Amino acid sequence: MKLTAEAKSVPAKADATRSEWLPLWIHLEDTAGVLEWLYSHWLPESEKYALFQDKPALESQLRLLGLLHDIGKASPAFISHILRAMPALRGPLEAGGILPPAQMEYRVPKTTIGEDINVRDDLELSRDTVVSYTNALKKIFVIEDCPAWSPDLRSKTAIRTSDTRYFVDPSIAAAALGVGPGDLLNDLETCGLFFETLCIRDLRVYTEALGGSVYHFRTKEGLECDAVLHLRNGSYGLVEIKLGGDKLIEEGARTLKTVADKIDTTKMKAPAFLMVLTGTTPYAFRREDGVYVVPVTTLKN
Repeated sequence: MKLTAEAKSVPAKADATRSEWLPLWIHLEDTAGVLEWLYSHWLPESEKYALFQDKPALESQLRLLGLLHDIGKASPAFISHILRAMPALRGPLEAGGILPPAQMEYRVPKTTIGEDINVRDDLELSRDTVVSYTNALKKIFVIEDCPAWSPDLRSKTAIRTSDTRYFVDPSIAAAALGVGPGDLLNDLETCGLFFETLCIRDLRVYTEALGGSVYHFRTKEGLECDAVLHLRNGSYGLVEIKLGGDKLIEEGARTLKTVADKIDTTKMKAPAFLMVLTGTTPYAFRREDGVYVVPVTTLKN
């Protein structure tokens, strides 16, 4: 198989001190060659027979393993580490479509995370470092993206298309920060963030059981809806998450009605329901304006 110039530009290793780098395809070929040599000159015939009675097939499988053993390095998450040592490689990788342009790569969410971290004078992380960390956390299911929802609107309002990130479970964040119930009750703003993560987790569980998905919605002007529950048949519901209190519930209901009014129902369905999901309401009820107020403890399949 003939490799393209773009495929040959993917790096496997780099030595910044000597400005040298090893292409991934050569690294994989080298490994495959070593395995072939070990098979032919080192592995006893008895071992070959024990492993696989069809010797040509075994040799082919060993070569395939060598060619694929490090194929995961052909990913932005790994390449970002190489780019810190050899930034000059970014141009060819972008030109070949291996990496998105730097100005586009994870622009909004990663930049926001980086800015939050870099508030401390003694700690500064580059964009590539933040990208690699968040990708690693996604792979081990610590965090999960919530994609943006793009409905048909009556006006030409610009819709934010970047994903929102949540911990898979808020207890992970609590353990990482070393906080307990008393700490959160003394800091209701932080408690509200934990509560939102908990609600998104539960909404995902119950929505996905119905074959649906959970999205978030936000316009350039700042109008947002915490969660959009969307089913495959096109039905959807809008959800605002509020810790509790009459003032916050009223604010959430007002936001939901504003978002619903902006949706062009000549091109898509109207919302099946509007719901304020709370943590302190003792029971679920339907307001006079049609908005449901539901405690998270009442959610179930």
